[in-house]
Amino acid sequence: MRLILLGPPGAGKGTQAQRLVEKHGIPQLSTGDMLRAAVKAGTEVGKRAKAVMDAGQLVSDEIVNQIVSERVDEPDCRKGFILDGYPRTVPQAEALTRILAGKGQGLDAVIELKVDESALLKRIENRVAETVAAGGQVRADDNPESFKKRLDEYREKTAPLSAYYAGTGELKTIDGMADMDTVTAEIENILGEAAARAS
Repeated sequence: MRLILLGPPGAGKGTQAQRLVEKHGIPQLSTGDMLRAAVKAGTEVGKRAKAVMDAGQLVSDEIVNQIVSERVDEPDCRKGFILDGYPRTVPQAEALTRILAGKGQGLDAVIELKVDESALLKRIENRVAETVAAGGQVRADDNPESFKKRLDEYREKTAPLSAYYAGTGELKTIDGMADMDTVTAEIENILGEAAARAS
C-alpha cells in the first residue's frame, strides 16, 4: 500500500497518517526524517545533502528524489509506505512516478483532504485562545499570521499537485472538515478499493 496524503497545514494529515501506520504497519516517510537519517547514516547522497545543508542552502530535488528512492527500498517499506511532505512540487511528483516505475511499482492512492481555509484559521485561533486560557505556551508558528503564510505557500507550491494527480487519475478527495473517524473510514474505503483493483 503506497500512498500520498495531500492537504494544507492543519488539515489533519498527521493524525490520519499515524492511524494508518498503526493499523497497517507501514512507515510514514517525511522528507525531513529521511534527510536526517541519510546524513546520519553517511550514505553517498547523505554526504551530499549534509554539504548543502551545512552551507545553509536548500537541498535540491535531485538529492531529495534520490533519498526517497533509496528509502523506499528498505525492508520496512516492503508492505508499503505513506509519503508525507513529498512530493512538494509537480517536478518531484513526475520524478516519483519514474522512480517507482523503475522499481516496478506505482502508487495505490493519492488522497487529498479538502478543507475550508477560513474554518481552518478559526480552528487555529480557537486553539491559541484555549492554550492561553489554560495558561499554556503557544507555539511560535501557531498563530493566525504565520498559519496564513503557510497556507499561501501551500496553495502556490503544493496545490498544483492536486491537478497533476487528477490528470493521472490517481487523486481521491475527502472532506477534511468531517470528524476524524469519518475521515479515517473514508481513507480505508479508498484503500480497500485500490487493493481490490490490484488483486
